[in-house]
This record gives sequence, structure tokens and C-alpha cells, in this order.
Amino acid sequence: MNRRKWLWTAVSAILGREVVTMMGFMEEISAEPQPFRIKGPLRVHPKNPRYFTDDGKRAIYLTGSHTWSNLQDMGLTDPPSGFDFSAYLDFLSQHNHNFIRLWRWETPRYRYGQGTLSFCEPHPWARTGPGVARDGKPKFDLTKFNEDYFKRLRQRVEAAAKRGIFVSIMLFEGHCLQFADEGRNFHPFHPDNNINGIGWTAWEDYYTLRNPKILQLQEAYVRKVIDTVNELDNVLYEICNEAGNYSTEWQYHMIRSVKSYEAKKRKQHPVGMTFQYGAQRSGRNEDLFNSPADWVSPNPEGGYRDDPPPSDGRKVVLNDTDHLWGEGGNPQWVWKTFTRGHHPLFMDRLVALTQKVVTWAGRKAEDIPMADEIRKAMGVTRKVAERINLASMLPLPELASSRYCLAAPGKHYVVFVPGGGEVTVNLSDAKGKFKVEWIHSIEGTRHDGGTVEGDDQRTLKAPFSGDATSLLTVIRS
Repeated sequence: MNRRKWLWTAVSAILGREVVTMMGFMEEISAEPQPFRIKGPLRVHPKNPRYFTDDGKRAIYLTGSHTWSNLQDMGLTDPPSGFDFSAYLDFLSQHNHNFIRLWRWETPRYRYGQGTLSFCEPHPWARTGPGVARDGKPKFDLTKFNEDYFKRLRQRVEAAAKRGIFVSIMLFEGHCLQFADEGRNFHPFHPDNNINGIGWTAWEDYYTLRNPKILQLQEAYVRKVIDTVNELDNVLYEICNEAGNYSTEWQYHMIRSVKSYEAKKRKQHPVGMTFQYGAQRSGRNEDLFNSPADWVSPNPEGGYRDDPPPSDGRKVVLNDTDHLWGEGGNPQWVWKTFTRGHHPLFMDRLVALTQKVVTWAGRKAEDIPMADEIRKAMGVTRKVAERINLASMLPLPELASSRYCLAAPGKHYVVFVPGGGEVTVNLSDAKGKFKVEWIHSIEGTRHDGGTVEGDDQRTLKAPFSGDATSLLTVIRS
């Protein structure tokens, strides 16, 4: 969204080993995140399509922070400083996150408006020349791949797999080409920047089916990505970040192309379609839900920012702050998303990884408000998700007065109470006795809430102030 006019590319220059550790818990859900072994490629859960599964039985809850330069280096120098991917994985593990979007940036140099000129390396195609591109470097040969790019891609996906982290590989990135005037001029498919006689008459053609030559080269690149990572189990694909609604049929075509090519290979992976952002040409959430994608990331339409609708299981929904605020969010949104059957993702600057002062476009780089609280809350929701039989859980807002309830009636109830205080839970159709546990929504501390009997509505009160989550577990049926 338009916040990339303030895209903080300097993060790539500062990411180091000075990783901020999580606050100590009084009594955590578990002392440390439990080792997570990925058992196979994700696929939509056969009994609960709100979630993926890696073995046909357990449901996988996905949540995590992602940032722009986690695949390609981005920064204010040419070449830009390297990104410490190992430190990034440490950071994710410490916050109990298990998902990232691995970002793609399509243009070697760019500037939004009058902002600072920024640079990005490496790119998928070899710069062989002859001739010089607009950035003063050899032109691209769009029929030859830059093997260093794909080697890095493979290494980073493998490194994430060892930590039990799933990776969505972004294949295309549409925001820069739309909004950075000094971005499209340097794009490899601009006719001045390649030796193949390839180019657009209008830049939108890059994300449509109008130019068969461009489409053939795009499909060859996508096949190369698939060939590079197909045997890895922690892979998902995202077709394009924030191209406008002109891209709908192209994105549908690319989803089908990925699925068709992978169908001939040993493993198949989920394919996603995310919010089509555009200047007065944004797509509708219904275009996402009507797509052949396995998972989607919607825009705020329908309440996904403030009051997410209960997931109906048409798609796995990865509810991403990138498409709701651009840069924003809050811990309440994390829990609302979780208890409505979705998966929260956070567009992160990762300023908390360093003590250094950094400026970009003349401004001090600062963390997103409440960023660390959001990161912690995501990690706590994942701990809760791993304590329950998530495959049996449904978003059932009618069972709690707070309207945020994820439940397997008669077995488990996860009830979020914004602001804390009292909440009434409808146990009229539940038999037996239930253990009540209160969980601090950010710090993850646990508090014994005693027991309650089923067969009636029960009013529960949080033992501490602020947002709270009640976990009810049957102990006698």
C-alpha cells in the first residue's frame, strides 16, 4: 500500500546479531517453544479447510513476521549491505513464529516520489550485455538465469525448514512497478534494460496476458523457482504482492500454471493470491475467494482489520497487516484473527533487532507502534493452537458474549476478551466439568481459573486487567 513511499530499506544495512530476546514469563504455556518437525508439504486440511496439514491429521496454524529484504538485499548504497538471515531466523524462533513471506523486489533501483534512491540485488536474470541498461550496468538477458539468485533462494528456504518455519515465496511484486516512477524505468523488462527486444507498451502489460513473449519468460522464471525448491516441504507460493485489479486473470493463469507444473513433480505446494492494491484500481476480496488459489490475504473490506469475519473455510486466510494497514496492527487484532479461524501475519520493520540509530529519507527509523506486543501475541496464539486439537476447532462467536470464540463444543473453548473483565460462555450443550485457564494475551502468563460445569451459560472473570484469553478444557465428560 502507499506506505512504501516510506519504505524503510535501511533495515538491510543494520540487521545484525544484537537480537532482542523475549520477556521472561512468570508461568508460560511452555518454558520454550517445542521442537516442530515438518512432516511433508502443506495441503488444505481435509476435515477443516481453514487450516493446512502436513500429515493429513494435524492442523497447522501459521503466524509470523516478514520484512522486505529477507531474500534480496535492499538499501541506500549500490550494492546494498547484506541481510543477516541467520539472525532473522533467531528472532523468529525466539518469538515462536513459524511463517514468513520471502519477499521479491523486481527493480534494481527505485525511488518513491522525491524520496531517497534505493537499490536491490540480486535478481533472477543474468546481466550479460551487450549494451548498458538505464542504471549503467550490463543489460539483462531474460533467457539466462542468475544462478546466484536461485542458490540464495534455496539456501534460505532450507535454513528456515531446519527451524520449522514455513516460507511463502513471492514470485512477483506489483507495488513498486505501479507507484515508483524511478522503479519501472529500471525494471529488467523495460525495453531499455534487456537484450531480448522485450518490453511493454504500457507497464500494466507485465501483469496481464496481453503480451505472449513476456508471459513465456515469466512462466520460465516460475518453473525455475519451482525446480529450485520443489523437494522442500516448507514451501508455499504467492503469485504477486499488490498488483491492481488489472492483474486478476493473469494471476488466475499463473496459479493454474504453478499447479499444473507441480502436478508433474514429486511434491505439490499451496499457492496463494493476495490483495490486489492499486491506485483507484484495487481488487475485491471476492476476486481472491473466487480464485483457484489455496490461500488468500484479504484487504480490510468485510472487517478483516477490526472485526474479522468468521472463516467459512472457502480458503485458508493469512490475514496480513501488509494488506490491512500497510504498517500497523495491534495485539487485539492478532487474537481476533486467531479466534475467527484465520492466521495473523505481521509486516515488520525489525528495528528491535539493533540498538543503532538509522535514518531513511531524512527521518529516524523507528519501530511500528506496538510491534513487539504484536510479535509476542502471535507467538502466544501459536502456543495455544498447539495445545488444542485445532483440526476440530471452529470459529463460533455466538458461544461467547465477547463474540471471539474458537471452539470444539464440549471439548475446548478459546475465548478472547478484549479489554478483559467478564465474559459469558454458552456451555448449554456441553456436558461435564471444564478446567478454566486465563492467559495473558501478550506475555503468555497462565492463571488458574478453577472449574465450571457445563449444561448452562457460565460467566467468567479475568484475574488480571487488560486483554485476556480464557481457555476451557473438558476434564470430565
